Amino acid sequence: MRGVASAGQLRWSLARRVLVLVPLVLLLGSISGRAAGSPAANPWFMALLKPDVYPPGVVFGIVWTLLYAMMGIALALVWNARGARWRGLAIILFVLQLAANLAWSPLFFRYQRIEEAFWLVVAIFVLALATMACFATVRRMAAALMLPYLAWLAFAGLLIWRIHELNPDGGPDVSIARVSLALPEPE
Repeated sequence: MRGVASAGQLRWSLARRVLVLVPLVLLLGSISGRAAGSPAANPWFMALLKPDVYPPGVVFGIVWTLLYAMMGIALALVWNARGARWRGLAIILFVLQLAANLAWSPLFFRYQRIEEAFWLVVAIFVLALATMACFATVRRMAAALMLPYLAWLAFAGLLIWRIHELNPDGGPDVSIARVSLALPEPE
């Protein structure tokens, strides 16, 4: 027997998805950051010249936690919209932009590729914009939850480009920093 779900069942279904997807997106973001090496413990990053508008390090942790949570909620809203015309494409675009996002930290912090990291942010922005457009056709609230992420990506892109301009040779003593990041600490 097929029936229409009650409003309560739909709310509970959305709540379950939020309870799974928000921690999952947060966990993936955290794993990506940790795998790349913390900026505070990264001698190469600490020695880079940074623009005057570069926020304190604590801001990044707070902002990314909020953004990943909002992204997880947006995904849950779209995932819960069974039967919506562009739902499948919206989910695929979300996964693509998230995968690109997760690749950014290792590219920048671990492999110290400043210019390539800038172009990856541009690609993430385009994918996130396409995701937001698809989300808007499924659930407007999901698209609205992606807006702060797009704003942060634009700001991050400007910061990275400025870091590239201030460190045209890839930063101070790149080869030594790469070696020190690759070797485990002695016990």
